[in-house]
Amino acid sequence: MRTRIFIFVSLSAFALNCASQKLKYPKTAKVDQVDNYFGVEVRDEYRWLEDDTSAATAKWVEEQNKFTFAYLEQIPFRSALKARLAEIYNYPKYSAPFRKGDLFFFYKNDGLQNQSVLYVQKGLDGAPEVLLDPNTFSEDGTTKLSAFAVSKDAKYAVYGVSKAGSDWQTYFVMELETKKKLPDTLNWVKVSGVAWEGDGFYYSRYPEPSDKKELSAKNEFHQVYYHKIGTPQSQDALVYEDRANPQRFHVVFTSEDERFAFLSVSDRGSGKQGNALFFKRRGEKTFKPIVAEIGEFSYNVIDNVGDDFLIVTNHDAPNEKIVRCSAQNPDMKNWKTIVPEKPEALQYATTGGGKLFALYMKDVSTRVYVHSLDGAFENEVELPALGTASGFGGAPDDKFVFYAFTSFTFPPTIYRYDIETRKSTVFHKPDLKFKPDDYETKQVFFPSKDGAKIPMFLVHKKGIPRDGKNPTLMYGYGGFNVSLLPSFNPFNIALLEQGFIYAQVNLRGGNEYGEAWHKAGMKFNKQNVFDDFIAGAEYLIKEGYTCSEKLAMRGGSNGGLLVGAVMCQRPELFKVALPAVGVMDMLRFHKFTIGWNWIAEYGSSEASKEEFENLYKYSPLHNLKEGVSYPATLITTADHDDRVVPAHSFKFAAALQEKHRGENPVLIRVATKSGHGASSTEKAIEETADVFAFLMRNLGVEPKFPPRSDEKERDWRQDEKRRARL
Repeated sequence: MRTRIFIFVSLSAFALNCASQKLKYPKTAKVDQVDNYFGVEVRDEYRWLEDDTSAATAKWVEEQNKFTFAYLEQIPFRSALKARLAEIYNYPKYSAPFRKGDLFFFYKNDGLQNQSVLYVQKGLDGAPEVLLDPNTFSEDGTTKLSAFAVSKDAKYAVYGVSKAGSDWQTYFVMELETKKKLPDTLNWVKVSGVAWEGDGFYYSRYPEPSDKKELSAKNEFHQVYYHKIGTPQSQDALVYEDRANPQRFHVVFTSEDERFAFLSVSDRGSGKQGNALFFKRRGEKTFKPIVAEIGEFSYNVIDNVGDDFLIVTNHDAPNEKIVRCSAQNPDMKNWKTIVPEKPEALQYATTGGGKLFALYMKDVSTRVYVHSLDGAFENEVELPALGTASGFGGAPDDKFVFYAFTSFTFPPTIYRYDIETRKSTVFHKPDLKFKPDDYETKQVFFPSKDGAKIPMFLVHKKGIPRDGKNPTLMYGYGGFNVSLLPSFNPFNIALLEQGFIYAQVNLRGGNEYGEAWHKAGMKFNKQNVFDDFIAGAEYLIKEGYTCSEKLAMRGGSNGGLLVGAVMCQRPELFKVALPAVGVMDMLRFHKFTIGWNWIAEYGSSEASKEEFENLYKYSPLHNLKEGVSYPATLITTADHDDRVVPAHSFKFAAALQEKHRGENPVLIRVATKSGHGASSTEKAIEETADVFAFLMRNLGVEPKFPPRSDEKERDWRQDEKRRARL
C-alpha cells in the first residue's frame, strides 16, 4: 500500500512536466539466479517474471500498468489523439473475393467493427449475406476468425476461432446452405492448415496437455489428423507424427482437384532453414518422399498439373525458381526448371484461370508476370503504381482473378484481372477522407557500416524543410526472410498530418533481395541488421531530415529485438524507442512456447560457445548498462501473447528501469486480452493512441487536429463517458 501511495504522489508532482523530472519507478524484486554458459556466469535476477501465471507477476504487472497509465493520462492531447485515430480508421474495408463453385466470399469491416465480417453471395451480382460475424463470438470483441476453408463441393466450411490474441485455435464446421453450425469441434489446433479431401479434411494439432501450464512452456509432438465430417474429434485418424523429433512442424495441404495430399516437415529448432516434402495419392495410406531430408532449402508446392507438381524452391537458387516434377518419378534429378531464377526475388507464385502467376520484388516493389503452366512467359500485369500487389489465385476454370494493390499513400484497392484480355479493372476502391496528393513517397539508398546499399522509404508532407527538425519515426524488422513492403496504414496518417516523416527501412535479414539478403542478417550476421538501422538514422540526420532529439524508432517481435539492441548500442542516437512484443532475452528465447522454432534464425545459447557469445553480444536484456541515459521508452506487450511470451518485455523493463539514469521516462504497457498484436479494432486504437501520445510528448510535438463537427464531438464525448463507466 505504501508503494502505491508513493507512486501516486510522485506522479502528481510532475503531472504537467513529465519530461523534465526523473521518475520513481515501482521496485522490482530480484532473485539470486546465475547461469553458466561455457564457463561464463550470467546473472538472471528477474527470472521470477518468466512465470506469467504467478500472483507475484500479476501484482508486478498491475503496478507497472498503474504507473504507466498514470503517466499517459497526464498527456493533455491523448484523448483527442485517440478520437482522431478512430475517425481516420472509420471507413469500410474490403478483402478481395474468392470463389468456390457459384459462391463468392469476402471480408468486410464497416469501419470500427472489432473484427471483419465474412460475407457470401451467389455470383458477383448476388446480394451479400453475413456468413460469420466474429463480433458476436465474444462480448468484448477479442475473439477472432482465424481460419476459413470451403470444401470442393461448397457444401461445408471449416472455420477457426482464436481467443484474446492467442495462437491456439479451435476449429468448427458449418453447412453453407443452411449456415448451420455442426457439432464438430476440434481443439488444440496450432500451426495448421485446413486441407479438404472428400467428406473430411486434414489439420495439425498438439496433444492435449495434462497440465495447462504446459501451454506456456512446451509445444511438442505436432501431429496431423484427418477429420471426417459429423464425427467427434476422438475418432479422428492420426495421419502423421514423429515421436523421435518432438519439435518438428508437420502440415498437410491438398491439391485443388484433391487427387494429392502433400506433407511439409520442418525442423527449425535444430537450426535447419528448409523443409522435407512428401506426397500421397488420394486413398493411399503412406506418404512418399519428394525431398526426403530436411536441409537448408525450402520446397513449396504451388499446384498440380495432372500428375505433375509445380514447386517453388530456393535449391541452388537463392532468389527462388519454379520447377516441375512428375508424381511417377519425383526424384530431384528428374526435375525440370520451368521458370528460372531471376535477379529479383520471387515472393510467391500461384495459379488461377489456367495460368501461373509469379510475383517478384524489384527494389521493394511488386512485379507480376503471367506464365503458361509449362512456364512459358506470356505477359506482365500492369499495376497502377509502384507498391505491393497480392492475390491472383483461383480455380483452373476461372475467367478472372482478383488482386489487391496498396502503397504508403495508396489505400488497399481491389482489382479484377481478366485472363483473356489481360486487363485490370477496379473492383472496389475504398472511400476515406484522405488526400494522397498532399503527401509524397521517395525511396532512398544509403551505405551501411560495411558498405552494403540499404533501401529506405520516406513518407511525408510535400514541401517539408530539410532543416533537421522534422519529427521522424523509423520502422524496421530485419529477419526471418520477411519483407517490409509498401502498404497503407491509416494510423500513420495521424503522424503524417502532424509533420512527421515515416521512414521504413528494408534491413538485411528480410527477403527484399532474396535468400542472400536474408542470410546477411541472420545468426552470426545479425549485427548487420542493427548496423543497417543505425546507418539509416545517421543518414536521416546527415541529410537534414531530422536530428537525434526528433528521432524515434519502432519495431515489433523480431523488430522489437531490433529496437532493444539498437537502443543498447547507440542510446544517444534516438530520443524515443518503441519496442513491441520483442524478443529481448536471446539466451532463453528457445525455452518458451514455440521459441525453439527461431533457433534456425538466431542460433542457440546452448548449441556452442560461438553461438552463445554471438547472442550474448547483442541480447537487449544483457546489454543494458548501469548509469546510461536511454531514450524515452514505451515497451508494449500483452498478457495472451503465446508466441513471444511477455516475460521478454517484463524482464527487459525491470532491468531498464533499474539501470537507466536519465530523465527520459522508461515504461511498460501490458495489454489485456490481446496477443502478438491487437486482438480487436478497439484495442488497436487504444494502444496506438497511447504509443503515439508518448511519442509526440517526448519528441516535443504538440498536435493540432482538424476541427470536428458538433455532432461528432458530442458522440465522442458520450463514448468517452460510456467507457469511463465501464
